Order: sequence, then structure tokens, then C-alpha cells
Amino acid sequence: MRSLSTKLTLAFLLVGLTGAVLVAVIIRQQTRNAFDRFILNREQQALAASLIRYYQTNGNWDGMGEILGSLQETQDGNGPEPRRDWMRFVLVGSDQRVVFSPLAEQVGERMSNRELSRGVALQVDGETAGWILPPRVPRQWIPNSPEELFLQNINRATLVSALVATLLALTLGGFLAFTMTRSLRELTEATVEIARGKLGLQVKVRSKDELGELATSFNKMSLDLEQATRARRQMTADIAHDLRSPLSVISGYAEALSDGKLPGTPEVYNILHQETRQLSRLVEDLRLLSLADAGELQLILQPCDPQALLERVAARHAVAAQQHSVALRVEAGQELPVVNLDSERMAQVLDNLVLNAFRYTPPGGEIVLSARAFDQGVEIHVRDNGSGIPADELPHIFDRFYRGDKARQQNGESGLGLAIAKSIVEAHGGTIRVESEFGQGSVFIIALKSG
Repeated sequence: MRSLSTKLTLAFLLVGLTGAVLVAVIIRQQTRNAFDRFILNREQQALAASLIRYYQTNGNWDGMGEILGSLQETQDGNGPEPRRDWMRFVLVGSDQRVVFSPLAEQVGERMSNRELSRGVALQVDGETAGWILPPRVPRQWIPNSPEELFLQNINRATLVSALVATLLALTLGGFLAFTMTRSLRELTEATVEIARGKLGLQVKVRSKDELGELATSFNKMSLDLEQATRARRQMTADIAHDLRSPLSVISGYAEALSDGKLPGTPEVYNILHQETRQLSRLVEDLRLLSLADAGELQLILQPCDPQALLERVAARHAVAAQQHSVALRVEAGQELPVVNLDSERMAQVLDNLVLNAFRYTPPGGEIVLSARAFDQGVEIHVRDNGSGIPADELPHIFDRFYRGDKARQQNGESGLGLAIAKSIVEAHGGTIRVESEFGQGSVFIIALKSG
């Protein structure tokens, strides 16, 4: 039995059948007991009235035992009258001794107060003349008597109710099992399709329970997998393109030099050197990202003054700022907390951000490196007043090989700078984000915890 739907249906059926049987048994027993008590109380009251009249007439119970005994013998015979259940009552006198009992050996025995508490006291002129006790054994109804037919009808109705409840449990159980397993079947089919390469497949979310949450998670996973696969394919294509470009240049010049078609001049060797450096930078960037993805990027953490770090980065790019006719300055708040970080790696992050700002800041613009303290550490800002970033590009600005400006594809940039910056900052336990308004400039914000 491998079908979950079948297992759930049988489970519902078993639970329903068990409940129906238990309810039927309880109802049958309780109905029988209630009916017995009703009949016994009615006959008990009639017998008590007759006995009280006898006692009022005779003043004692003398002769009552013989009268009841003779009636019992008559009823035990094969006469047309059915045996009345009061014949099984026990009559006890005021001295607590048995006057009459269906069991002859019990006559004359003394009853305890506990046993008498089960019976009904016979009150004559305000005094207790005796007690009648109900029978201890269950009543056996005479076949085809009205009482027996009534109980048979009750039992039959209880049985029919139990069967209807069982069928209802089977029907509802089957429906619920089908409903519950439908989402699982759809998820299974979708998983098989994804395994065959049909990524991004979505299943219908049919409920808000655990199965609905599972379907929602599956849909998100499917979309993420599709996006990751598409990004991986795009990244592979970008890597191949970026590697092919310098390799093609190097291969072409090397072949020309080898065939003697091109003289070996300093200009040629300089081009080969630049292309080799570009190729080396790309390989190093990919290696750094792979280490960061694997959580193996080694950091040498040391206490660092944020202002000193910013001034060092600004000094390294002072000449480039003059060449771009851009003002590069540092603004640091007072009493900045010391931050534990790898100064070389963090300088690499700021280098990428400053070089990125140079590309989009026109001559006459400015780039400001600033830092300020906040509750948990330090925020470092790299702000420019350049062209800014369009709103539709902001969510992708830290993606690998993403180039918002298509013209940058030919300027030697790999599109990994901001992705590397993000990986290094996150390896420090910090965050990096960007705020920009197109045409108004951008600001990159790095948040690092102190201590």
C-alpha cells in the first residue's frame, strides 16, 4: 500500500468506524439502563403502594412472604401471564430482616444499612415499616413484549446510525485524502519536470495551511532556481567574453610577432602587457569571489581608525582625481569608534567605489569620502554628484557582471567590482547599499559594527 491517499482514506475510515462503534455501544447501554430504571421505578412505585396498603390493613408483614412466594410460583410456570419483574424485588421488614426474596435462602437474613440505602423505604404513618430492594441482576425482557420490541427498535436505529456514520466517514475521508494529497501530487509532478530542466515551474497554492506554505516555498525555490541558472549561464557567457577579448589580442599580436609580420616595438609590448594585466585582474577577481562564496575569504582583522582609512584611500587616488578634474575630499565625524577590519580588503572596497565614481562624475564634480558613528558602529559613505543610477538598475547594481551602462562593456571593466565590494563587506559582518537619484549623483553606504 504505497498510495498516501489510500492510507489517509483508510485512516479516516478506521477512526470513523471506531468512533461509530463506540458511540453505538455507549448509546445502546445508556438507553438500556435508562429504560430499565424507568420500568423499575414504575413497577417499584406500584409494588410499594400495594405493600403499604397490606401493612396498614394487617399491621405487620405476617403472611406476605407466603403470598409473594405463591405468586412467584404461578409466574414461574407456563401460564399465559408473563412474569412481572417485581417478583424479583426483596422485601425487608422494619427489623432489617428479609421477609421475601426470589432466593429462598436469603429469607431471614439481616440487611446492612449500606444495602438498604439502595432500596425504597415504606413509610406508614410517618414510620418506616420496611424496605423494598431492586434486583441486582440485569433485567431479561420477555420475547415479543412491548419493552423488548422497544429496545430492539432502539438497537436497530443505533446500528443504522453507526453504518451511516461509517459510510459518511469513508466518503469524507476519501474526499479529504484526495484534497490533501492533490497538492502533494502536483508538487511531485513539478519536481519531476524541474529535474528534466523545466525551471521556474509554478504550482497552484490551494490553501493557507502547511501544504499551502510548502507550495509557496516550492514556487519561490523554483523561481530562484530559474533565476540562479539564468544568472549562471549569463555569468559563464560574460566570463568567456571577458577572457576571450584579451586572449584574442594577445594571440593576434603573438602570431604577428612570430611570423615577422609585426616588428617588436615598445608600443606592441605595452599592449601585450596591458592585456595580460587585464586578464590577470579578471582571474584574480573570480578567485576572490569564489573564496567569498565558499566562506574561505581570509581576513586579517585589526583595530582601524575609519578616518585614517579614508585619508589613505583619498591619497592613493589624488592623482587620478586631478586627471579627471574631480575634487576628492574626506569628511570624518568627531570621535569615531575604532572598527576591527582587514584594512587592505576594506581599502580594496573603497578603491572600487572611488573608481566607479570617477567613471560617472563629470569634470568639475566632486567625490566625498565620509564617516559617521551610529549606535552599533560606523557608516562609511562614498558620495558623488555624477549622473546617478536609474531606478530600474538599482536592484541589480551589485550583481556580478552587471553593467548598467552598455558602453562599459568595451572599456575593459569586468562588472565584478561592486560584487567584490559587497562580498568583502559581508565577510566583515557589515552591509552595503546604494542610494541614488538619476542625474543627481549616488551615495554608497557601508555599515560596519564596532568592537
